[in-house]
Amino acid sequence: MTYFDNDVQQLKYEVLSEIAKLAFENSLTTENLLDVASIIVPEGEARMRCCIYKERAIVNERVKLALGGDSKNPNLVEVLKIACDECPVDGIVVTQSCRGCIAHKCANICPKNAITIVNRRAVIEKSKCVECGRCATVCSYNAIVKLIRPCVNACKVNAISIDKDTKKAVIKNDKCISCGSCVYHCPFGAIMDKSYITQAVRMIREADDNKVYKIYAIVAPSLVSQYANIPEITTDKVVTAIKQIGFHSVIEAALGADMVAAMEAEELVEKGFLTSSCCPAFVQFIRRNYPTIAGNISHNLSPMAQLAKVIKQMDPTGKVVFIGPCIAKKAERRNENVKDYVDCVLTFEEMQAMFQAKKIDLETLEETALDNASYFGRIFAHSGGLTTAVGQALKEQNITTEQFTCKPLICNGISECKTALLKASKGVLSENFIEGMICEGGCIGGPACLSHSSKDKNLVDTYGHQAIEKTIANAISIFDESFM
Repeated sequence: MTYFDNDVQQLKYEVLSEIAKLAFENSLTTENLLDVASIIVPEGEARMRCCIYKERAIVNERVKLALGGDSKNPNLVEVLKIACDECPVDGIVVTQSCRGCIAHKCANICPKNAITIVNRRAVIEKSKCVECGRCATVCSYNAIVKLIRPCVNACKVNAISIDKDTKKAVIKNDKCISCGSCVYHCPFGAIMDKSYITQAVRMIREADDNKVYKIYAIVAPSLVSQYANIPEITTDKVVTAIKQIGFHSVIEAALGADMVAAMEAEELVEKGFLTSSCCPAFVQFIRRNYPTIAGNISHNLSPMAQLAKVIKQMDPTGKVVFIGPCIAKKAERRNENVKDYVDCVLTFEEMQAMFQAKKIDLETLEETALDNASYFGRIFAHSGGLTTAVGQALKEQNITTEQFTCKPLICNGISECKTALLKASKGVLSENFIEGMICEGGCIGGPACLSHSSKDKNLVDTYGHQAIEKTIANAISIFDESFM
């Protein structure tokens, strides 16, 4: 059965599954790790690269990332240099569509005289070209194009450049926000996020069936969209599978979202202007690019961290693992105000790899329902959900329009976030609450989703309406103020 919509994810999954299997067996020896490449790339014809030996070399690099990656590199995202060598690096090129016209607009507009006409065709002298793109804009046949590497094109914060000598992608750590867009969009799988799957497995093993300590899984509400193309696999069956891996309890991050919505509503009224704190990539984007408004970021924890904090207060010896579609959550887990609450972060890709390692057949499982959160907490999974929840929280807190009027701006994707933050930094934004989601569609569009073909917000809304608790207040009523 195929869970993924491209072969790069499939390869990543195969590596993670083998590593998880060895980790569960407590067999992460050097010899066994070296065998992984031969298992995934057996003798025979190469499937993806020039030869099986290069394929195996790339798998070995993926194994390193699956084991946590380069400890000297603080970034959660790394470039597999051996895999980064197939993309064209020509920049501005003349294609076969050139008709040899006599207008020569391309040559006439070039500020560096880099274009000459040879045998009635335009030719670009690379040593002179500055890739301004003017020639491409005037060509009547669209015969001149600018080739941009997929990773560079995907990175909207300009954190990726191409080394002039090696022609390899380079990530600028001071600009990267760990959004993971480059990870998903690289068609050769040359960029990958570090995995902590072995850390999670070790915690499960050492818990000894939760007798030494209990392990809690906090699952993102976007879980509901992960198996949308496989009707036989329901969300409730996945919950059962997570428990079979070795978790004591599975709790909705949506419950943390309910708590955060209530607290952010109060903070918004108090401060008058606020940006959301739920998306860690959005928060990092503000801190690095718009420091003048960093003080307006909500001081509340994200739903993941807030719920983990409550769990730790109720069970100080327990371990908390977050499972979701987000690579940036791995970076958030390192924050000073989060690291004591969240012990490990896994992606949905890594979750599925653990299912495979334990040979769990999702389709045949019984169902275990989640009933921890309200509709409003669950719809945090899609863009606009947080805004709806904050509006509901204001209503439940009896904040009237005479006391305060929430004027939200929903930013779906980094481009919209940029525009809103620029206006806010210049003091010309008319709205007083910015909901920022770096991924298109919100968390259901996260880079570590199993499939990116299904971003149907209606799935989340339907799941939200199945919640037993119909208000935020009812959902969080099980906690007193000491937990908030």
